[in-house]
Amino acid sequence: MTVSRTVELEGHIIDSGTMQRCFEVIMDLGGDFDVEAFDVGRAKDEESYARLRVLAPDEATLQSIVHELHQSGVNPADPQDATLTPAPADRVVPAGFYSTTNHPTDVRVGGEWITVEDIEMDCAIVVEDPEGEPTARTQVLNGIEADDLVVTGEAGIRVRPPERPRDTSGAFGFMRGGVSAERPSESRIRKVAEALREVKAEGGNVLVVAGPAVIHSGAGDALAELVREGYVDALSAGNGFATHDIERGLYGTSLGMNIETLEHPRKGHKHHIYTISEIVRAGGIAEAVDDGLVTEGVMYECVENDVDYVLAGSIRDDGPLPDTITDTVEAQGEIRRQAHEADMVVMLSTLLHSVAVGNCLPSATRVVCVDINPATVTQLLDRGSAQAVGLVTDVGTFVPTLADELVAAD
Repeated sequence: MTVSRTVELEGHIIDSGTMQRCFEVIMDLGGDFDVEAFDVGRAKDEESYARLRVLAPDEATLQSIVHELHQSGVNPADPQDATLTPAPADRVVPAGFYSTTNHPTDVRVGGEWITVEDIEMDCAIVVEDPEGEPTARTQVLNGIEADDLVVTGEAGIRVRPPERPRDTSGAFGFMRGGVSAERPSESRIRKVAEALREVKAEGGNVLVVAGPAVIHSGAGDALAELVREGYVDALSAGNGFATHDIERGLYGTSLGMNIETLEHPRKGHKHHIYTISEIVRAGGIAEAVDDGLVTEGVMYECVENDVDYVLAGSIRDDGPLPDTITDTVEAQGEIRRQAHEADMVVMLSTLLHSVAVGNCLPSATRVVCVDINPATVTQLLDRGSAQAVGLVTDVGTFVPTLADELVAAD
């Protein structure tokens, strides 16, 4: 017995590779297909449309194929309303709940499509007021409350993956995904600068995710300049980044090493713990700035320019600083808040923080990831962000060059 389902694809499905991926999914999973309609967009600004009848030997195989197609934005030709199932208890989702992608998503409630707010991957969808003016939002599993109406199954769900640019024109044309293993050429960095400048001109929000290597490499002054000049709206980092940034201002070292001379002064290995002690004594970073103890650096500029910062702790932190959030769930919530507010994210040499923030981002958020370690860049791009570019290069050269491009042009 053969079972079938009719699905639709629309958009720039040819040059983006979506149609080819769909054919591969169907055949790899043991199915077949008939192309019932295919309208090709012949100009760059014209979209294409295809309607396929997907065939499979049994319902289970068909369901697995449709599930995989759904992740690429292939939707049923005859949509139904989403199935809403009450959560049985706090932090317990109903069986068969729909797990989100990071792509823009709609759910069908009462015959109308509504957009899911704050979309991110690996969450449930909660619908409120389905009989009145319905809204839908993502919810992490530990935020589910008893009787929340959770979307189950895959009926009534429409995924809209962002499409890659068809050419390289415009400030964001170079963000076509992929990894560039090259030294930070001026032309490449100039394009990143143009993208940042465009986001700010449109009133957008720029989030910087930074690791201690930014300070160790000597790029801290340049990042502080970007904060001071208004190119950074939010900073996501860890205890180590803030500690070594402040340590450099107090002792001229980062993790005990003089950044200018590369020497290790006597007792330099204790400078970071002395730094934490001084900030604890002051009551926090902002208090240390107010007291005149901290007078320079990235954290100083964040305080002086009212830039939102989140320091998320880890099990290996010394101290930690009073500003560091040691509760993991609380830290996730704050990182998630920053990610949802960001229009562009610049990730600088931090695998763990980059992955944490990346997991909270919609796929359409513009991302630039810079790291000397190719694994960091590859892992970020593998999470599925279509508007992302990765540079495998030295952050100590990239950030100062970026600051020069931005500040010199102003």
